[in-house]
Formats: sequence, structure tokens, C-alpha cells
Amino acid sequence: MLDMKELRENAELQEAVQRTADRKGIPFNVGEWLERDEDRRNLLQQVEGLRQDRNRYSSEISKVLREGQGEQAEKLKLQVKEIQGDLAAYEDQLREIEEVWQQLAMLAPNIVSPDTPDGFSDQDNVELRTFGEKPLFGYTLKDHVELGEMHRLVDIPRGVKTAGTRSYYLTGHGALLHRAVQQLALDLLLNKGFTLLDVPLMVRTEALNHTAFFPLGQEQTIQMAEQDKWLVGTAEVPLVSYYSGETVDVSQPLKLAAASLCFRSEVGSAGRDVRGLYRVHQFAKVEQVIICEANLEVAETLHQEMTAHAEELLQLLELPYRVVAVCAGDMSQKTYKQFDIETWMPSRGAYGETHSSSNLLDFQARRSGIRYRDHEGRLRYCYTLNNTAVASPRILIPLLENHQQEDGSVLIPAALQPYMNGLARLAVSSGS
Repeated sequence: MLDMKELRENAELQEAVQRTADRKGIPFNVGEWLERDEDRRNLLQQVEGLRQDRNRYSSEISKVLREGQGEQAEKLKLQVKEIQGDLAAYEDQLREIEEVWQQLAMLAPNIVSPDTPDGFSDQDNVELRTFGEKPLFGYTLKDHVELGEMHRLVDIPRGVKTAGTRSYYLTGHGALLHRAVQQLALDLLLNKGFTLLDVPLMVRTEALNHTAFFPLGQEQTIQMAEQDKWLVGTAEVPLVSYYSGETVDVSQPLKLAAASLCFRSEVGSAGRDVRGLYRVHQFAKVEQVIICEANLEVAETLHQEMTAHAEELLQLLELPYRVVAVCAGDMSQKTYKQFDIETWMPSRGAYGETHSSSNLLDFQARRSGIRYRDHEGRLRYCYTLNNTAVASPRILIPLLENHQQEDGSVLIPAALQPYMNGLARLAVSSGS
């Protein structure tokens, strides 16, 4: 949510918000919002004036009754009744205009950073840096599905039988790899000073509104039948909501992490990435969230640090990747600045997104009501940032494909071996 007072008084900000809405493809008109805001404030002024009149006359009625002026009291009662009728009408109008105003407010986008690239899709994202060499195969490579079946790591047919499309079982060493990459990521974040939380996976609508996943992301979220509960698509929602409505101490940034299951409906993805584990309904993520003071320089430093954590994880997994600056049209409503990390996936012959790192300024904290006191004791809204440390089973795609050998075996990176009971290779003959 934006600072409405600042928006009213700043024509340049109004232009920036409208330009951002257009770039992000959000159906929002800042002029209409400002008009409804003026209507709302005018009605509120009238309502408050009538309430004051009513209260003044009510007090006067008590006074004249004590003085025995019954006739005067009756006249005042008629005036109060008339005011009450006008007040009820104005209150109805105010409720209606506030509902419209709030609906528009929920569509207002965060502005984007000056260095955010222009563009409309991930094809317009700008490569910033790469790491590692793409492997050269002098033999016919196998994709992760073939490798998974060969080593009995994944069973997609039984997953579909049990849960429908985009479902799977991870079995044997596949389940161990899935757990191993998560624990490696958690240990990395714990060593960076993050606090680990085990979070709710079902949240109220309020939590998704507060964290700006609703209303625009509602179609991607799975609702529990006949309940005000939704399955989260990321632990970012419960991590940020942990401090919702609170005043916190951010003299040092609050660094939170969680490993959780995540769920996405994948509405609109029919026919896309239908083979394998790239786009599934249920997955697991290790998420990092930081809540800090409202200082752009501090937030920029933390954004770079969070991104570096994910990069360090990929380097431990010995995987080639690139970091891209995400363009405005590929960013969500809430995001001010975003980096994506894409890992090389040989079977796709391309990089595939595995991580996303975002700076939201105070957009999310305003909705969530998370504040702190600055050095002068003033209450201010915090800044929030988030980043995926690792998401699985998607990360298993490059992990298996990049480390495969000519005989079909798969090398286990040294950093993962302690989490795999010392296993250094998935051998063809192992029946893993």
C-alpha cells in the first residue's frame, strides 16, 4: 500500500504510480483513486460534523432537562432526530465510497526502482552476471525425468494417479536429495544469522491481503473448502505476518527463515512445462525474509546480501547460473526491485528460474501494519525483503542434469554428501 498523503501532494509520484501500473499491466487509474479519496474525505468531514452536532445537542438536552425546561428539550430532541437521519444517510454513502476506495487501494502498485529495466515479460529481463561453465556433453544427455526413473528417484505416474496432473512422488535417494538441499540451505542461512521458524501453511485471507498476494494473485492460490483459509504459495506470507500489526525493534534487521511446503494452482499454465518437475502444484521452499528500517541504502545492501546467499547455495551445488534484473512488466504489484537467479538446465537448453529476490520498500509493511520507532521516536513503517534460498523439486532438475555422467550415473556435490549419508554418486547399478 502507498502513502496516501504523500501521493495527494506529489504530482511526480502520481505519474510514477500510473506509469508503473501501466508497465506492470495492472488495471489501475491513479486519478480515479484520488477522486474517490477526495469524495471519501469530504463525506468523512460531513459525518464527523454531524456526529459533533448530535453529541452537542444530546448534552444540551440533558442540561435543559435538569433545569426543568421540558419544552426546550423536546425541540432539541427533534433536532437530534433530524441530524440522526441525515447522519445515517451520509454514513451509508461513506461506507459505499470507502469500499470503492479500498478496492482501488488494493490495486495500486508499488513504484519500481530507477534502475529497473523496461519491458513486458521475462524475455526483457537483463542479464547482470553469470557463474560457472555450462557442461559440454560428448554423448546423448538424459533429462531429469529419465535420470529420475533410472535411479528410482521420482515416480510421476503414481503421483498423477494419486493427486492428478503436475503431481509426483519422490522416492529413495530422490526424497533424500530433496531434503538434503533444503537442509544445506537452512544451515547456510542459520550461519548468516537468520532465525528459523516453522510456519502455518494455511492462512486467513487477511494475511494474503496484508502481504500483497491478494487480490491480484488469488487465482494462483488454493482455498480450503468453505473456510477462510488458503494454502500458502510461499513461506513469505506467514513469515511477514508473524509481526503483523506490531511495532518492532529494527535497530538490527530482523532476519527470518522457514522451510515449508508450498502450493500453487498453476491456473493459466495449461500446456506449459508439462514434463517433469519444473511446474508442479506442491513443492518445498526455504525462504528468507528480512524486515528493516525504512532506509533505501540499508535495504539495497540487504537485497544484495540475500541474493548472494542464494548464489552461494548454487555454488555449493556446483551449478552454473545467471542473475538477471527483472523488468517492470515481469514484476508483481508489490515489488520495487527484483533479481531472479536462473540455473542452467541442459534438457531445456536454457536457464530456468530457480530463485527470486525482491525489495518491497514499505509497501507490504503498510498493509501489514508493521512499524518501528526511528531515532527521533517517530513511528514509521518498516521495509521488507524476501528471497528464495532454494526451491525443490525444481532444483533437482539442474542438479541431476548437470552432474550426470556418460554411463547415466550422477555425481553428488561435495557440499551435499554429508546430508546424503556420505553418498558421492548415484550409480546405475545401485538401484537407488
